[in-house]
Amino acid sequence: MPTPFIKIDLHGLRQEEAIKVIDKALAAAGPTTYQLQLVHGFNRGTSLRSMIYDMYRYEPKVKRIIPGDNPGITVLVLKELY
Repeated sequence: MPTPFIKIDLHGLRQEEAIKVIDKALAAAGPTTYQLQLVHGFNRGTSLRSMIYDMYRYEPKVKRIIPGDNPGITVLVLKELY
């Protein structure tokens, strides 16, 4: 059963590797999945954060992209909670 909030650790991945992981998670996300929380890190994760915004802002499954609870997390909102 898919979970509503999926957390994905992208630490240490190159952009190409991170894209594959994110694409796989998007493909596996079910109708009850609300968010993908992408943990990319703050200091070394800024290139991943930029890539996430650039690559997924026009993805049809992604409603919006928001910052996470800290600067090292970016959230892909797939479905609104309310």
